[in-house]
Amino acid sequence: MISYRRIERFFQVDLWQINPIELSPVRRIFYEIIKILFLAIKFFTTKRVLSQAAALTYSLLLAIVPIMAVVFAIARGFGYSIYIEVWFREALSTQPQVAEVIIGFVNSYLVHTKSGIFLGVGLIFMLYTVLMLVSNIEATFNEIWQVKKQRSIFRTFTDYLAMFFLFPILVVLSSGLSIFMVTIVSSLPDFLLLGSALRFLIRLTPYVLMSGLFMALYLFMPNTHVKVKNVIVPGILAGIAMQWLQFFYINSQIWMTSYNAIYGSFAALPMFMLWVQISWTICLFGAELCYTSQNLDYYDYDARTDDISHRYQIVLYAILMSRICNRYANGKKPYTLEELTKETGIPVRISNDLLYKLVDCNLLIEITSDEKGEASRFVPYESLDNLNLGMMVDRLEANGKWKIDLPVGQLLNVKWIEAMNMRTNYLKSLQNVRLEDICGTSSSR
Repeated sequence: MISYRRIERFFQVDLWQINPIELSPVRRIFYEIIKILFLAIKFFTTKRVLSQAAALTYSLLLAIVPIMAVVFAIARGFGYSIYIEVWFREALSTQPQVAEVIIGFVNSYLVHTKSGIFLGVGLIFMLYTVLMLVSNIEATFNEIWQVKKQRSIFRTFTDYLAMFFLFPILVVLSSGLSIFMVTIVSSLPDFLLLGSALRFLIRLTPYVLMSGLFMALYLFMPNTHVKVKNVIVPGILAGIAMQWLQFFYINSQIWMTSYNAIYGSFAALPMFMLWVQISWTICLFGAELCYTSQNLDYYDYDARTDDISHRYQIVLYAILMSRICNRYANGKKPYTLEELTKETGIPVRISNDLLYKLVDCNLLIEITSDEKGEASRFVPYESLDNLNLGMMVDRLEANGKWKIDLPVGQLLNVKWIEAMNMRTNYLKSLQNVRLEDICGTSSSR
């Protein structure tokens, strides 16, 4: 009988020590799937993703009317607002009362805006709520992907504006495709085989559209380069899960008769909020799957920067700084995070934390491009002649802010002064070690 400890050891130790080269292709894929799922579940539970889903639910409730008002206004400008309304009712078919209320609010919003009542403060509030929601979504995805920087103001404006213009067009195209397929099916009653195939395609369409929506979200939202192959499976799984959620919600209404009898029409609101939060939970878990699948080759299980001793962190800092300084001295293209991870073998999450600590200590500069597909690169903060091991240790230990005003002079004695002098001499001795000379081949200058 397999004990609990053996299972725990397999997931914590044995699974990560298996050499993929020694496995057959089927077993290799099987173990990779287990690793991805295990890491995604671990990150999902330890990084408070459920709390992030709740925060996004609140942001969506605050911004849903302004967002739909913007979408409806753009759609009316192109003359296909009826398609947007039909699509919205179908999307909220499980919450028809909520759909009616929101559409009523949106129409009222647009009427008042057109008459000039909501211009000024109202228009600013509408744009603020929309931008805050999208910004919160981006920040959540960036946290999952360990991205420290948001989009620039220019890219934020252009990307979000393009998204709002493309969304109504995609809805119209998908609605037109569905209507076309239904028309074809109704005109082919005698062709049983062809008619059955088209009916299957029609039933499959919601899954395809929802999966495509999640794939686009996983590809577009993080402010980093996401590979297309890593969003396909998570996008499909999230799309299927959302359709199952819709099915479960429709069938659960039979069990909710007593709940509806107590709360009446108000029961639609908490049920809608629950539906939105579960939807965000599905979405964010899919984002975790994308991250783990893309970074699986550079990740070591349970590798966290906080668990590494300060002494060993200094070693890792020195390795990264030496590689970067050496590359810079030889006039080559600066390193990216992925290149450093691949060359040094340091897990990607640890490399990411260490590099941004070095940037925060004014030892490195992060060079970022405004192009989304371009990864950040790292170069030395100042002349290589000034970068030595003593300076690195001193800046790392001095990093941070001390906000508590203590009478330090009264608490310490002469022995402390002697200790500090010894430390100063120690750091001076480390200044003789140039960072570019620690590992690799230094340039001869």
